[in-house]
Amino acid sequence: MDAVDLGVNLFVALFALVDPIGNIPIFAAATAGASMRQRLSVSALICLFAAAFLAFFFVTGLGLLQFFGISLAAFRIAGGILLLLLGLDMTRDDFLKSFADNDADSSPADVRGYARRRFQRLVVPFAMPLMIGPGAISTIIIQAGEASKIGYQGQVAGMVAIAAACIATFLCFALTGPISRVLGEVGMSIIVRVLGLILCALAIQFILLGLSEAIPGMISGAVTTPYPDGGH
Repeated sequence: MDAVDLGVNLFVALFALVDPIGNIPIFAAATAGASMRQRLSVSALICLFAAAFLAFFFVTGLGLLQFFGISLAAFRIAGGILLLLLGLDMTRDDFLKSFADNDADSSPADVRGYARRRFQRLVVPFAMPLMIGPGAISTIIIQAGEASKIGYQGQVAGMVAIAAACIATFLCFALTGPISRVLGEVGMSIIVRVLGLILCALAIQFILLGLSEAIPGMISGAVTTPYPDGGH
């Protein structure tokens, strides 16, 4: 694998794992009533946070988990539990309302203040672990190991892939307004509930994978890797 292959593979994997398109309904609910500038500012802060967080793990690799004595299996299980709770919340009627902006005094001209308040509200659980979950972090750590084998070019390719994935996410969130208008409130509610069910299943998959790593032989490989050949 050369630097270009690593960069392309990492970008595709991160974009799929961060899933900005699937997260648009939640982002739309969280920024309902905001002006375009306010929504773009919130999106920029979230994507900058995601880029910094992913870059940190790409540089440190397993260093942070090793410092705290946390295994990757334990991290998968903990992240899976958080995602499971979030997925269960997404199936509730009032889930989108929990992200809604209740700052009635906010003015469309108050871009920085609005963006700061919304960012503080959305860091957890939206930015992490919904966008940046165990899958994204474990992928970053694995690719960091591959990049170290390539050398300097691999490190640069990894950083470029992270930046590109976060820019693509920003562009997706920038289209939240038109997409939410097309879907409408009912359409977004339906999509969020379906995503909640998928997220619950994904969370269980993370937990099962973590348990299989922590206790080898406890869980069948057909469960942890159900489609080894891509489903064909």
